[in-house]
Amino acid sequence: MITHSIVPWFVFIPLLTAGLILLIPNNRSRLIYRVSVAANALTLFLAVVVFLNFDSHQSGWQFVVHRPWVSALGISYHVGLDGIGVVMVLLHGLLSFCGACVSRSIDRNIKLYFTLYSILVASIFGVFTSLDIFFLYLFYEMAVIPLYPLIGIWGSQNREYAAMKLTLYISLGAVLALVGLLSIYLASGLQTFDLVVLSEQAKTGLFSRQFQLWCAPLLIFGFGVIASLWPFHSWSPIGYAAAPTAVSMLHAGVLKKLGIFLIIRLVLTLLPEGARFWMPLVAVLCIVNILYGAWAAMAQNDMKFVIGFASVSHMGYAFLGIAALNQIALTGTVFFMFAHGIMAALCFALIGYIYDQTHTRIIPELGGLAKQIPFIAVCFVMAAFASSGLPGFANFVSEILIFFGAWETYPLLTVLAIFGIVVTATYMLRMVRHVFYGAPNPHWEKLKDAKALMIKLPYGLLVAVLLVFGFWPSFLLNAIRPTTEALLETHHSIFLTQAKHDSALSVGTRQLSHLAHYLYHGSRKENA
Repeated sequence: MITHSIVPWFVFIPLLTAGLILLIPNNRSRLIYRVSVAANALTLFLAVVVFLNFDSHQSGWQFVVHRPWVSALGISYHVGLDGIGVVMVLLHGLLSFCGACVSRSIDRNIKLYFTLYSILVASIFGVFTSLDIFFLYLFYEMAVIPLYPLIGIWGSQNREYAAMKLTLYISLGAVLALVGLLSIYLASGLQTFDLVVLSEQAKTGLFSRQFQLWCAPLLIFGFGVIASLWPFHSWSPIGYAAAPTAVSMLHAGVLKKLGIFLIIRLVLTLLPEGARFWMPLVAVLCIVNILYGAWAAMAQNDMKFVIGFASVSHMGYAFLGIAALNQIALTGTVFFMFAHGIMAALCFALIGYIYDQTHTRIIPELGGLAKQIPFIAVCFVMAAFASSGLPGFANFVSEILIFFGAWETYPLLTVLAIFGIVVTATYMLRMVRHVFYGAPNPHWEKLKDAKALMIKLPYGLLVAVLLVFGFWPSFLLNAIRPTTEALLETHHSIFLTQAKHDSALSVGTRQLSHLAHYLYHGSRKENA
């Protein structure tokens, strides 16, 4: 049995690591690297322990720590996890560890790099665990601070422009969100930032419909910027391309998910009528995300830009799952955040490995690499399959849940979203063919494959996670489902819509529908 005090250590350990690294002499670069890897391995271990000890039969908060901080303003250090938070903590624990492992290629200002990396890791953990709006926003803003130097100093081409554009876009969105959060604090009249107290009172109609209608878009679009909701997406692919490998992994894997996470945590929980009013617009915008991002990825020659625009496209599926406002789609969205985070981080890690050896990411300049680096090639093929929604990978489970949940609310938009999967498979498999199985380029005959265990570990671990949760999705679904059901049942009359059964559905579509319902409900029957 573990104590409730374990959750604060997700923030404390990375911050303590940053302080420890500052005490290490600059010339001890190998020691700095090992300290960072060990610290992130510890947070990953704690994330696994918390996930395994999480009671999936409860929908409330677990591992709660609550300490008053500024009582006059209603600010307290309040942390805890529900089914959504515990999944995001597990995702971040995995990616922060793998990101530290692949950072062995950093060869200058190593102390500063790993110090900033640790602060970034701590900030993201803070967002996922905070139950006080003040600290939640504080950690959200803290995550932006190290991004600028991490990209501006250790990035590649156009790094200064990319760092500045990223910072300006996310800061603008944060200002919009701050106005919304302060409005919630003042409109509640409770003089508290405690999210648990506010959510309980929101069930009784704390906020008027008029207030919700103008406050909800501030949070939706404010936090939607970091999730690259169209048309606030243009900073994202540039940021991916310029960032060093580990930062690209965290950027695509968890930073984007902060926007989705906070919309679920704040808008759906506190402003249900505002969410219902604005979600149809979000559904339309997310289809633009899906199709525009997919076609833009198709036109790219730089591997990082391909995955960057693909990530913009894929975030549209997460927004579609939220906009559907039903249990299957929302559960699929949380599952999708985890699956996409693993897949996108794996792609950027593999591209980083190739770039470190070839110093190019341009697809026409590469070719036939599968013969020289077979392990990396196999991992990249697996990542491409996962991105394309192939059965057996976690992405397939999440996408089918989103599609059949969204079908009940937006059938036409769902059809358009499914078409995006076809485009995704096209550009991902085309990239695999050109880079790994195209005509060999004599310049790359002496490339070295990943052979040492510590070099293989981050790539193999991410591939294994995609497969494990693809074949056994109940591990995640059991944790997610009670929280999403409780969230939607709280405002049953607002959120839930009656399922529309179309008698013209083909037999094949009905079978897929049954599969989606089995993925969603099957684990519950097995437990019974």
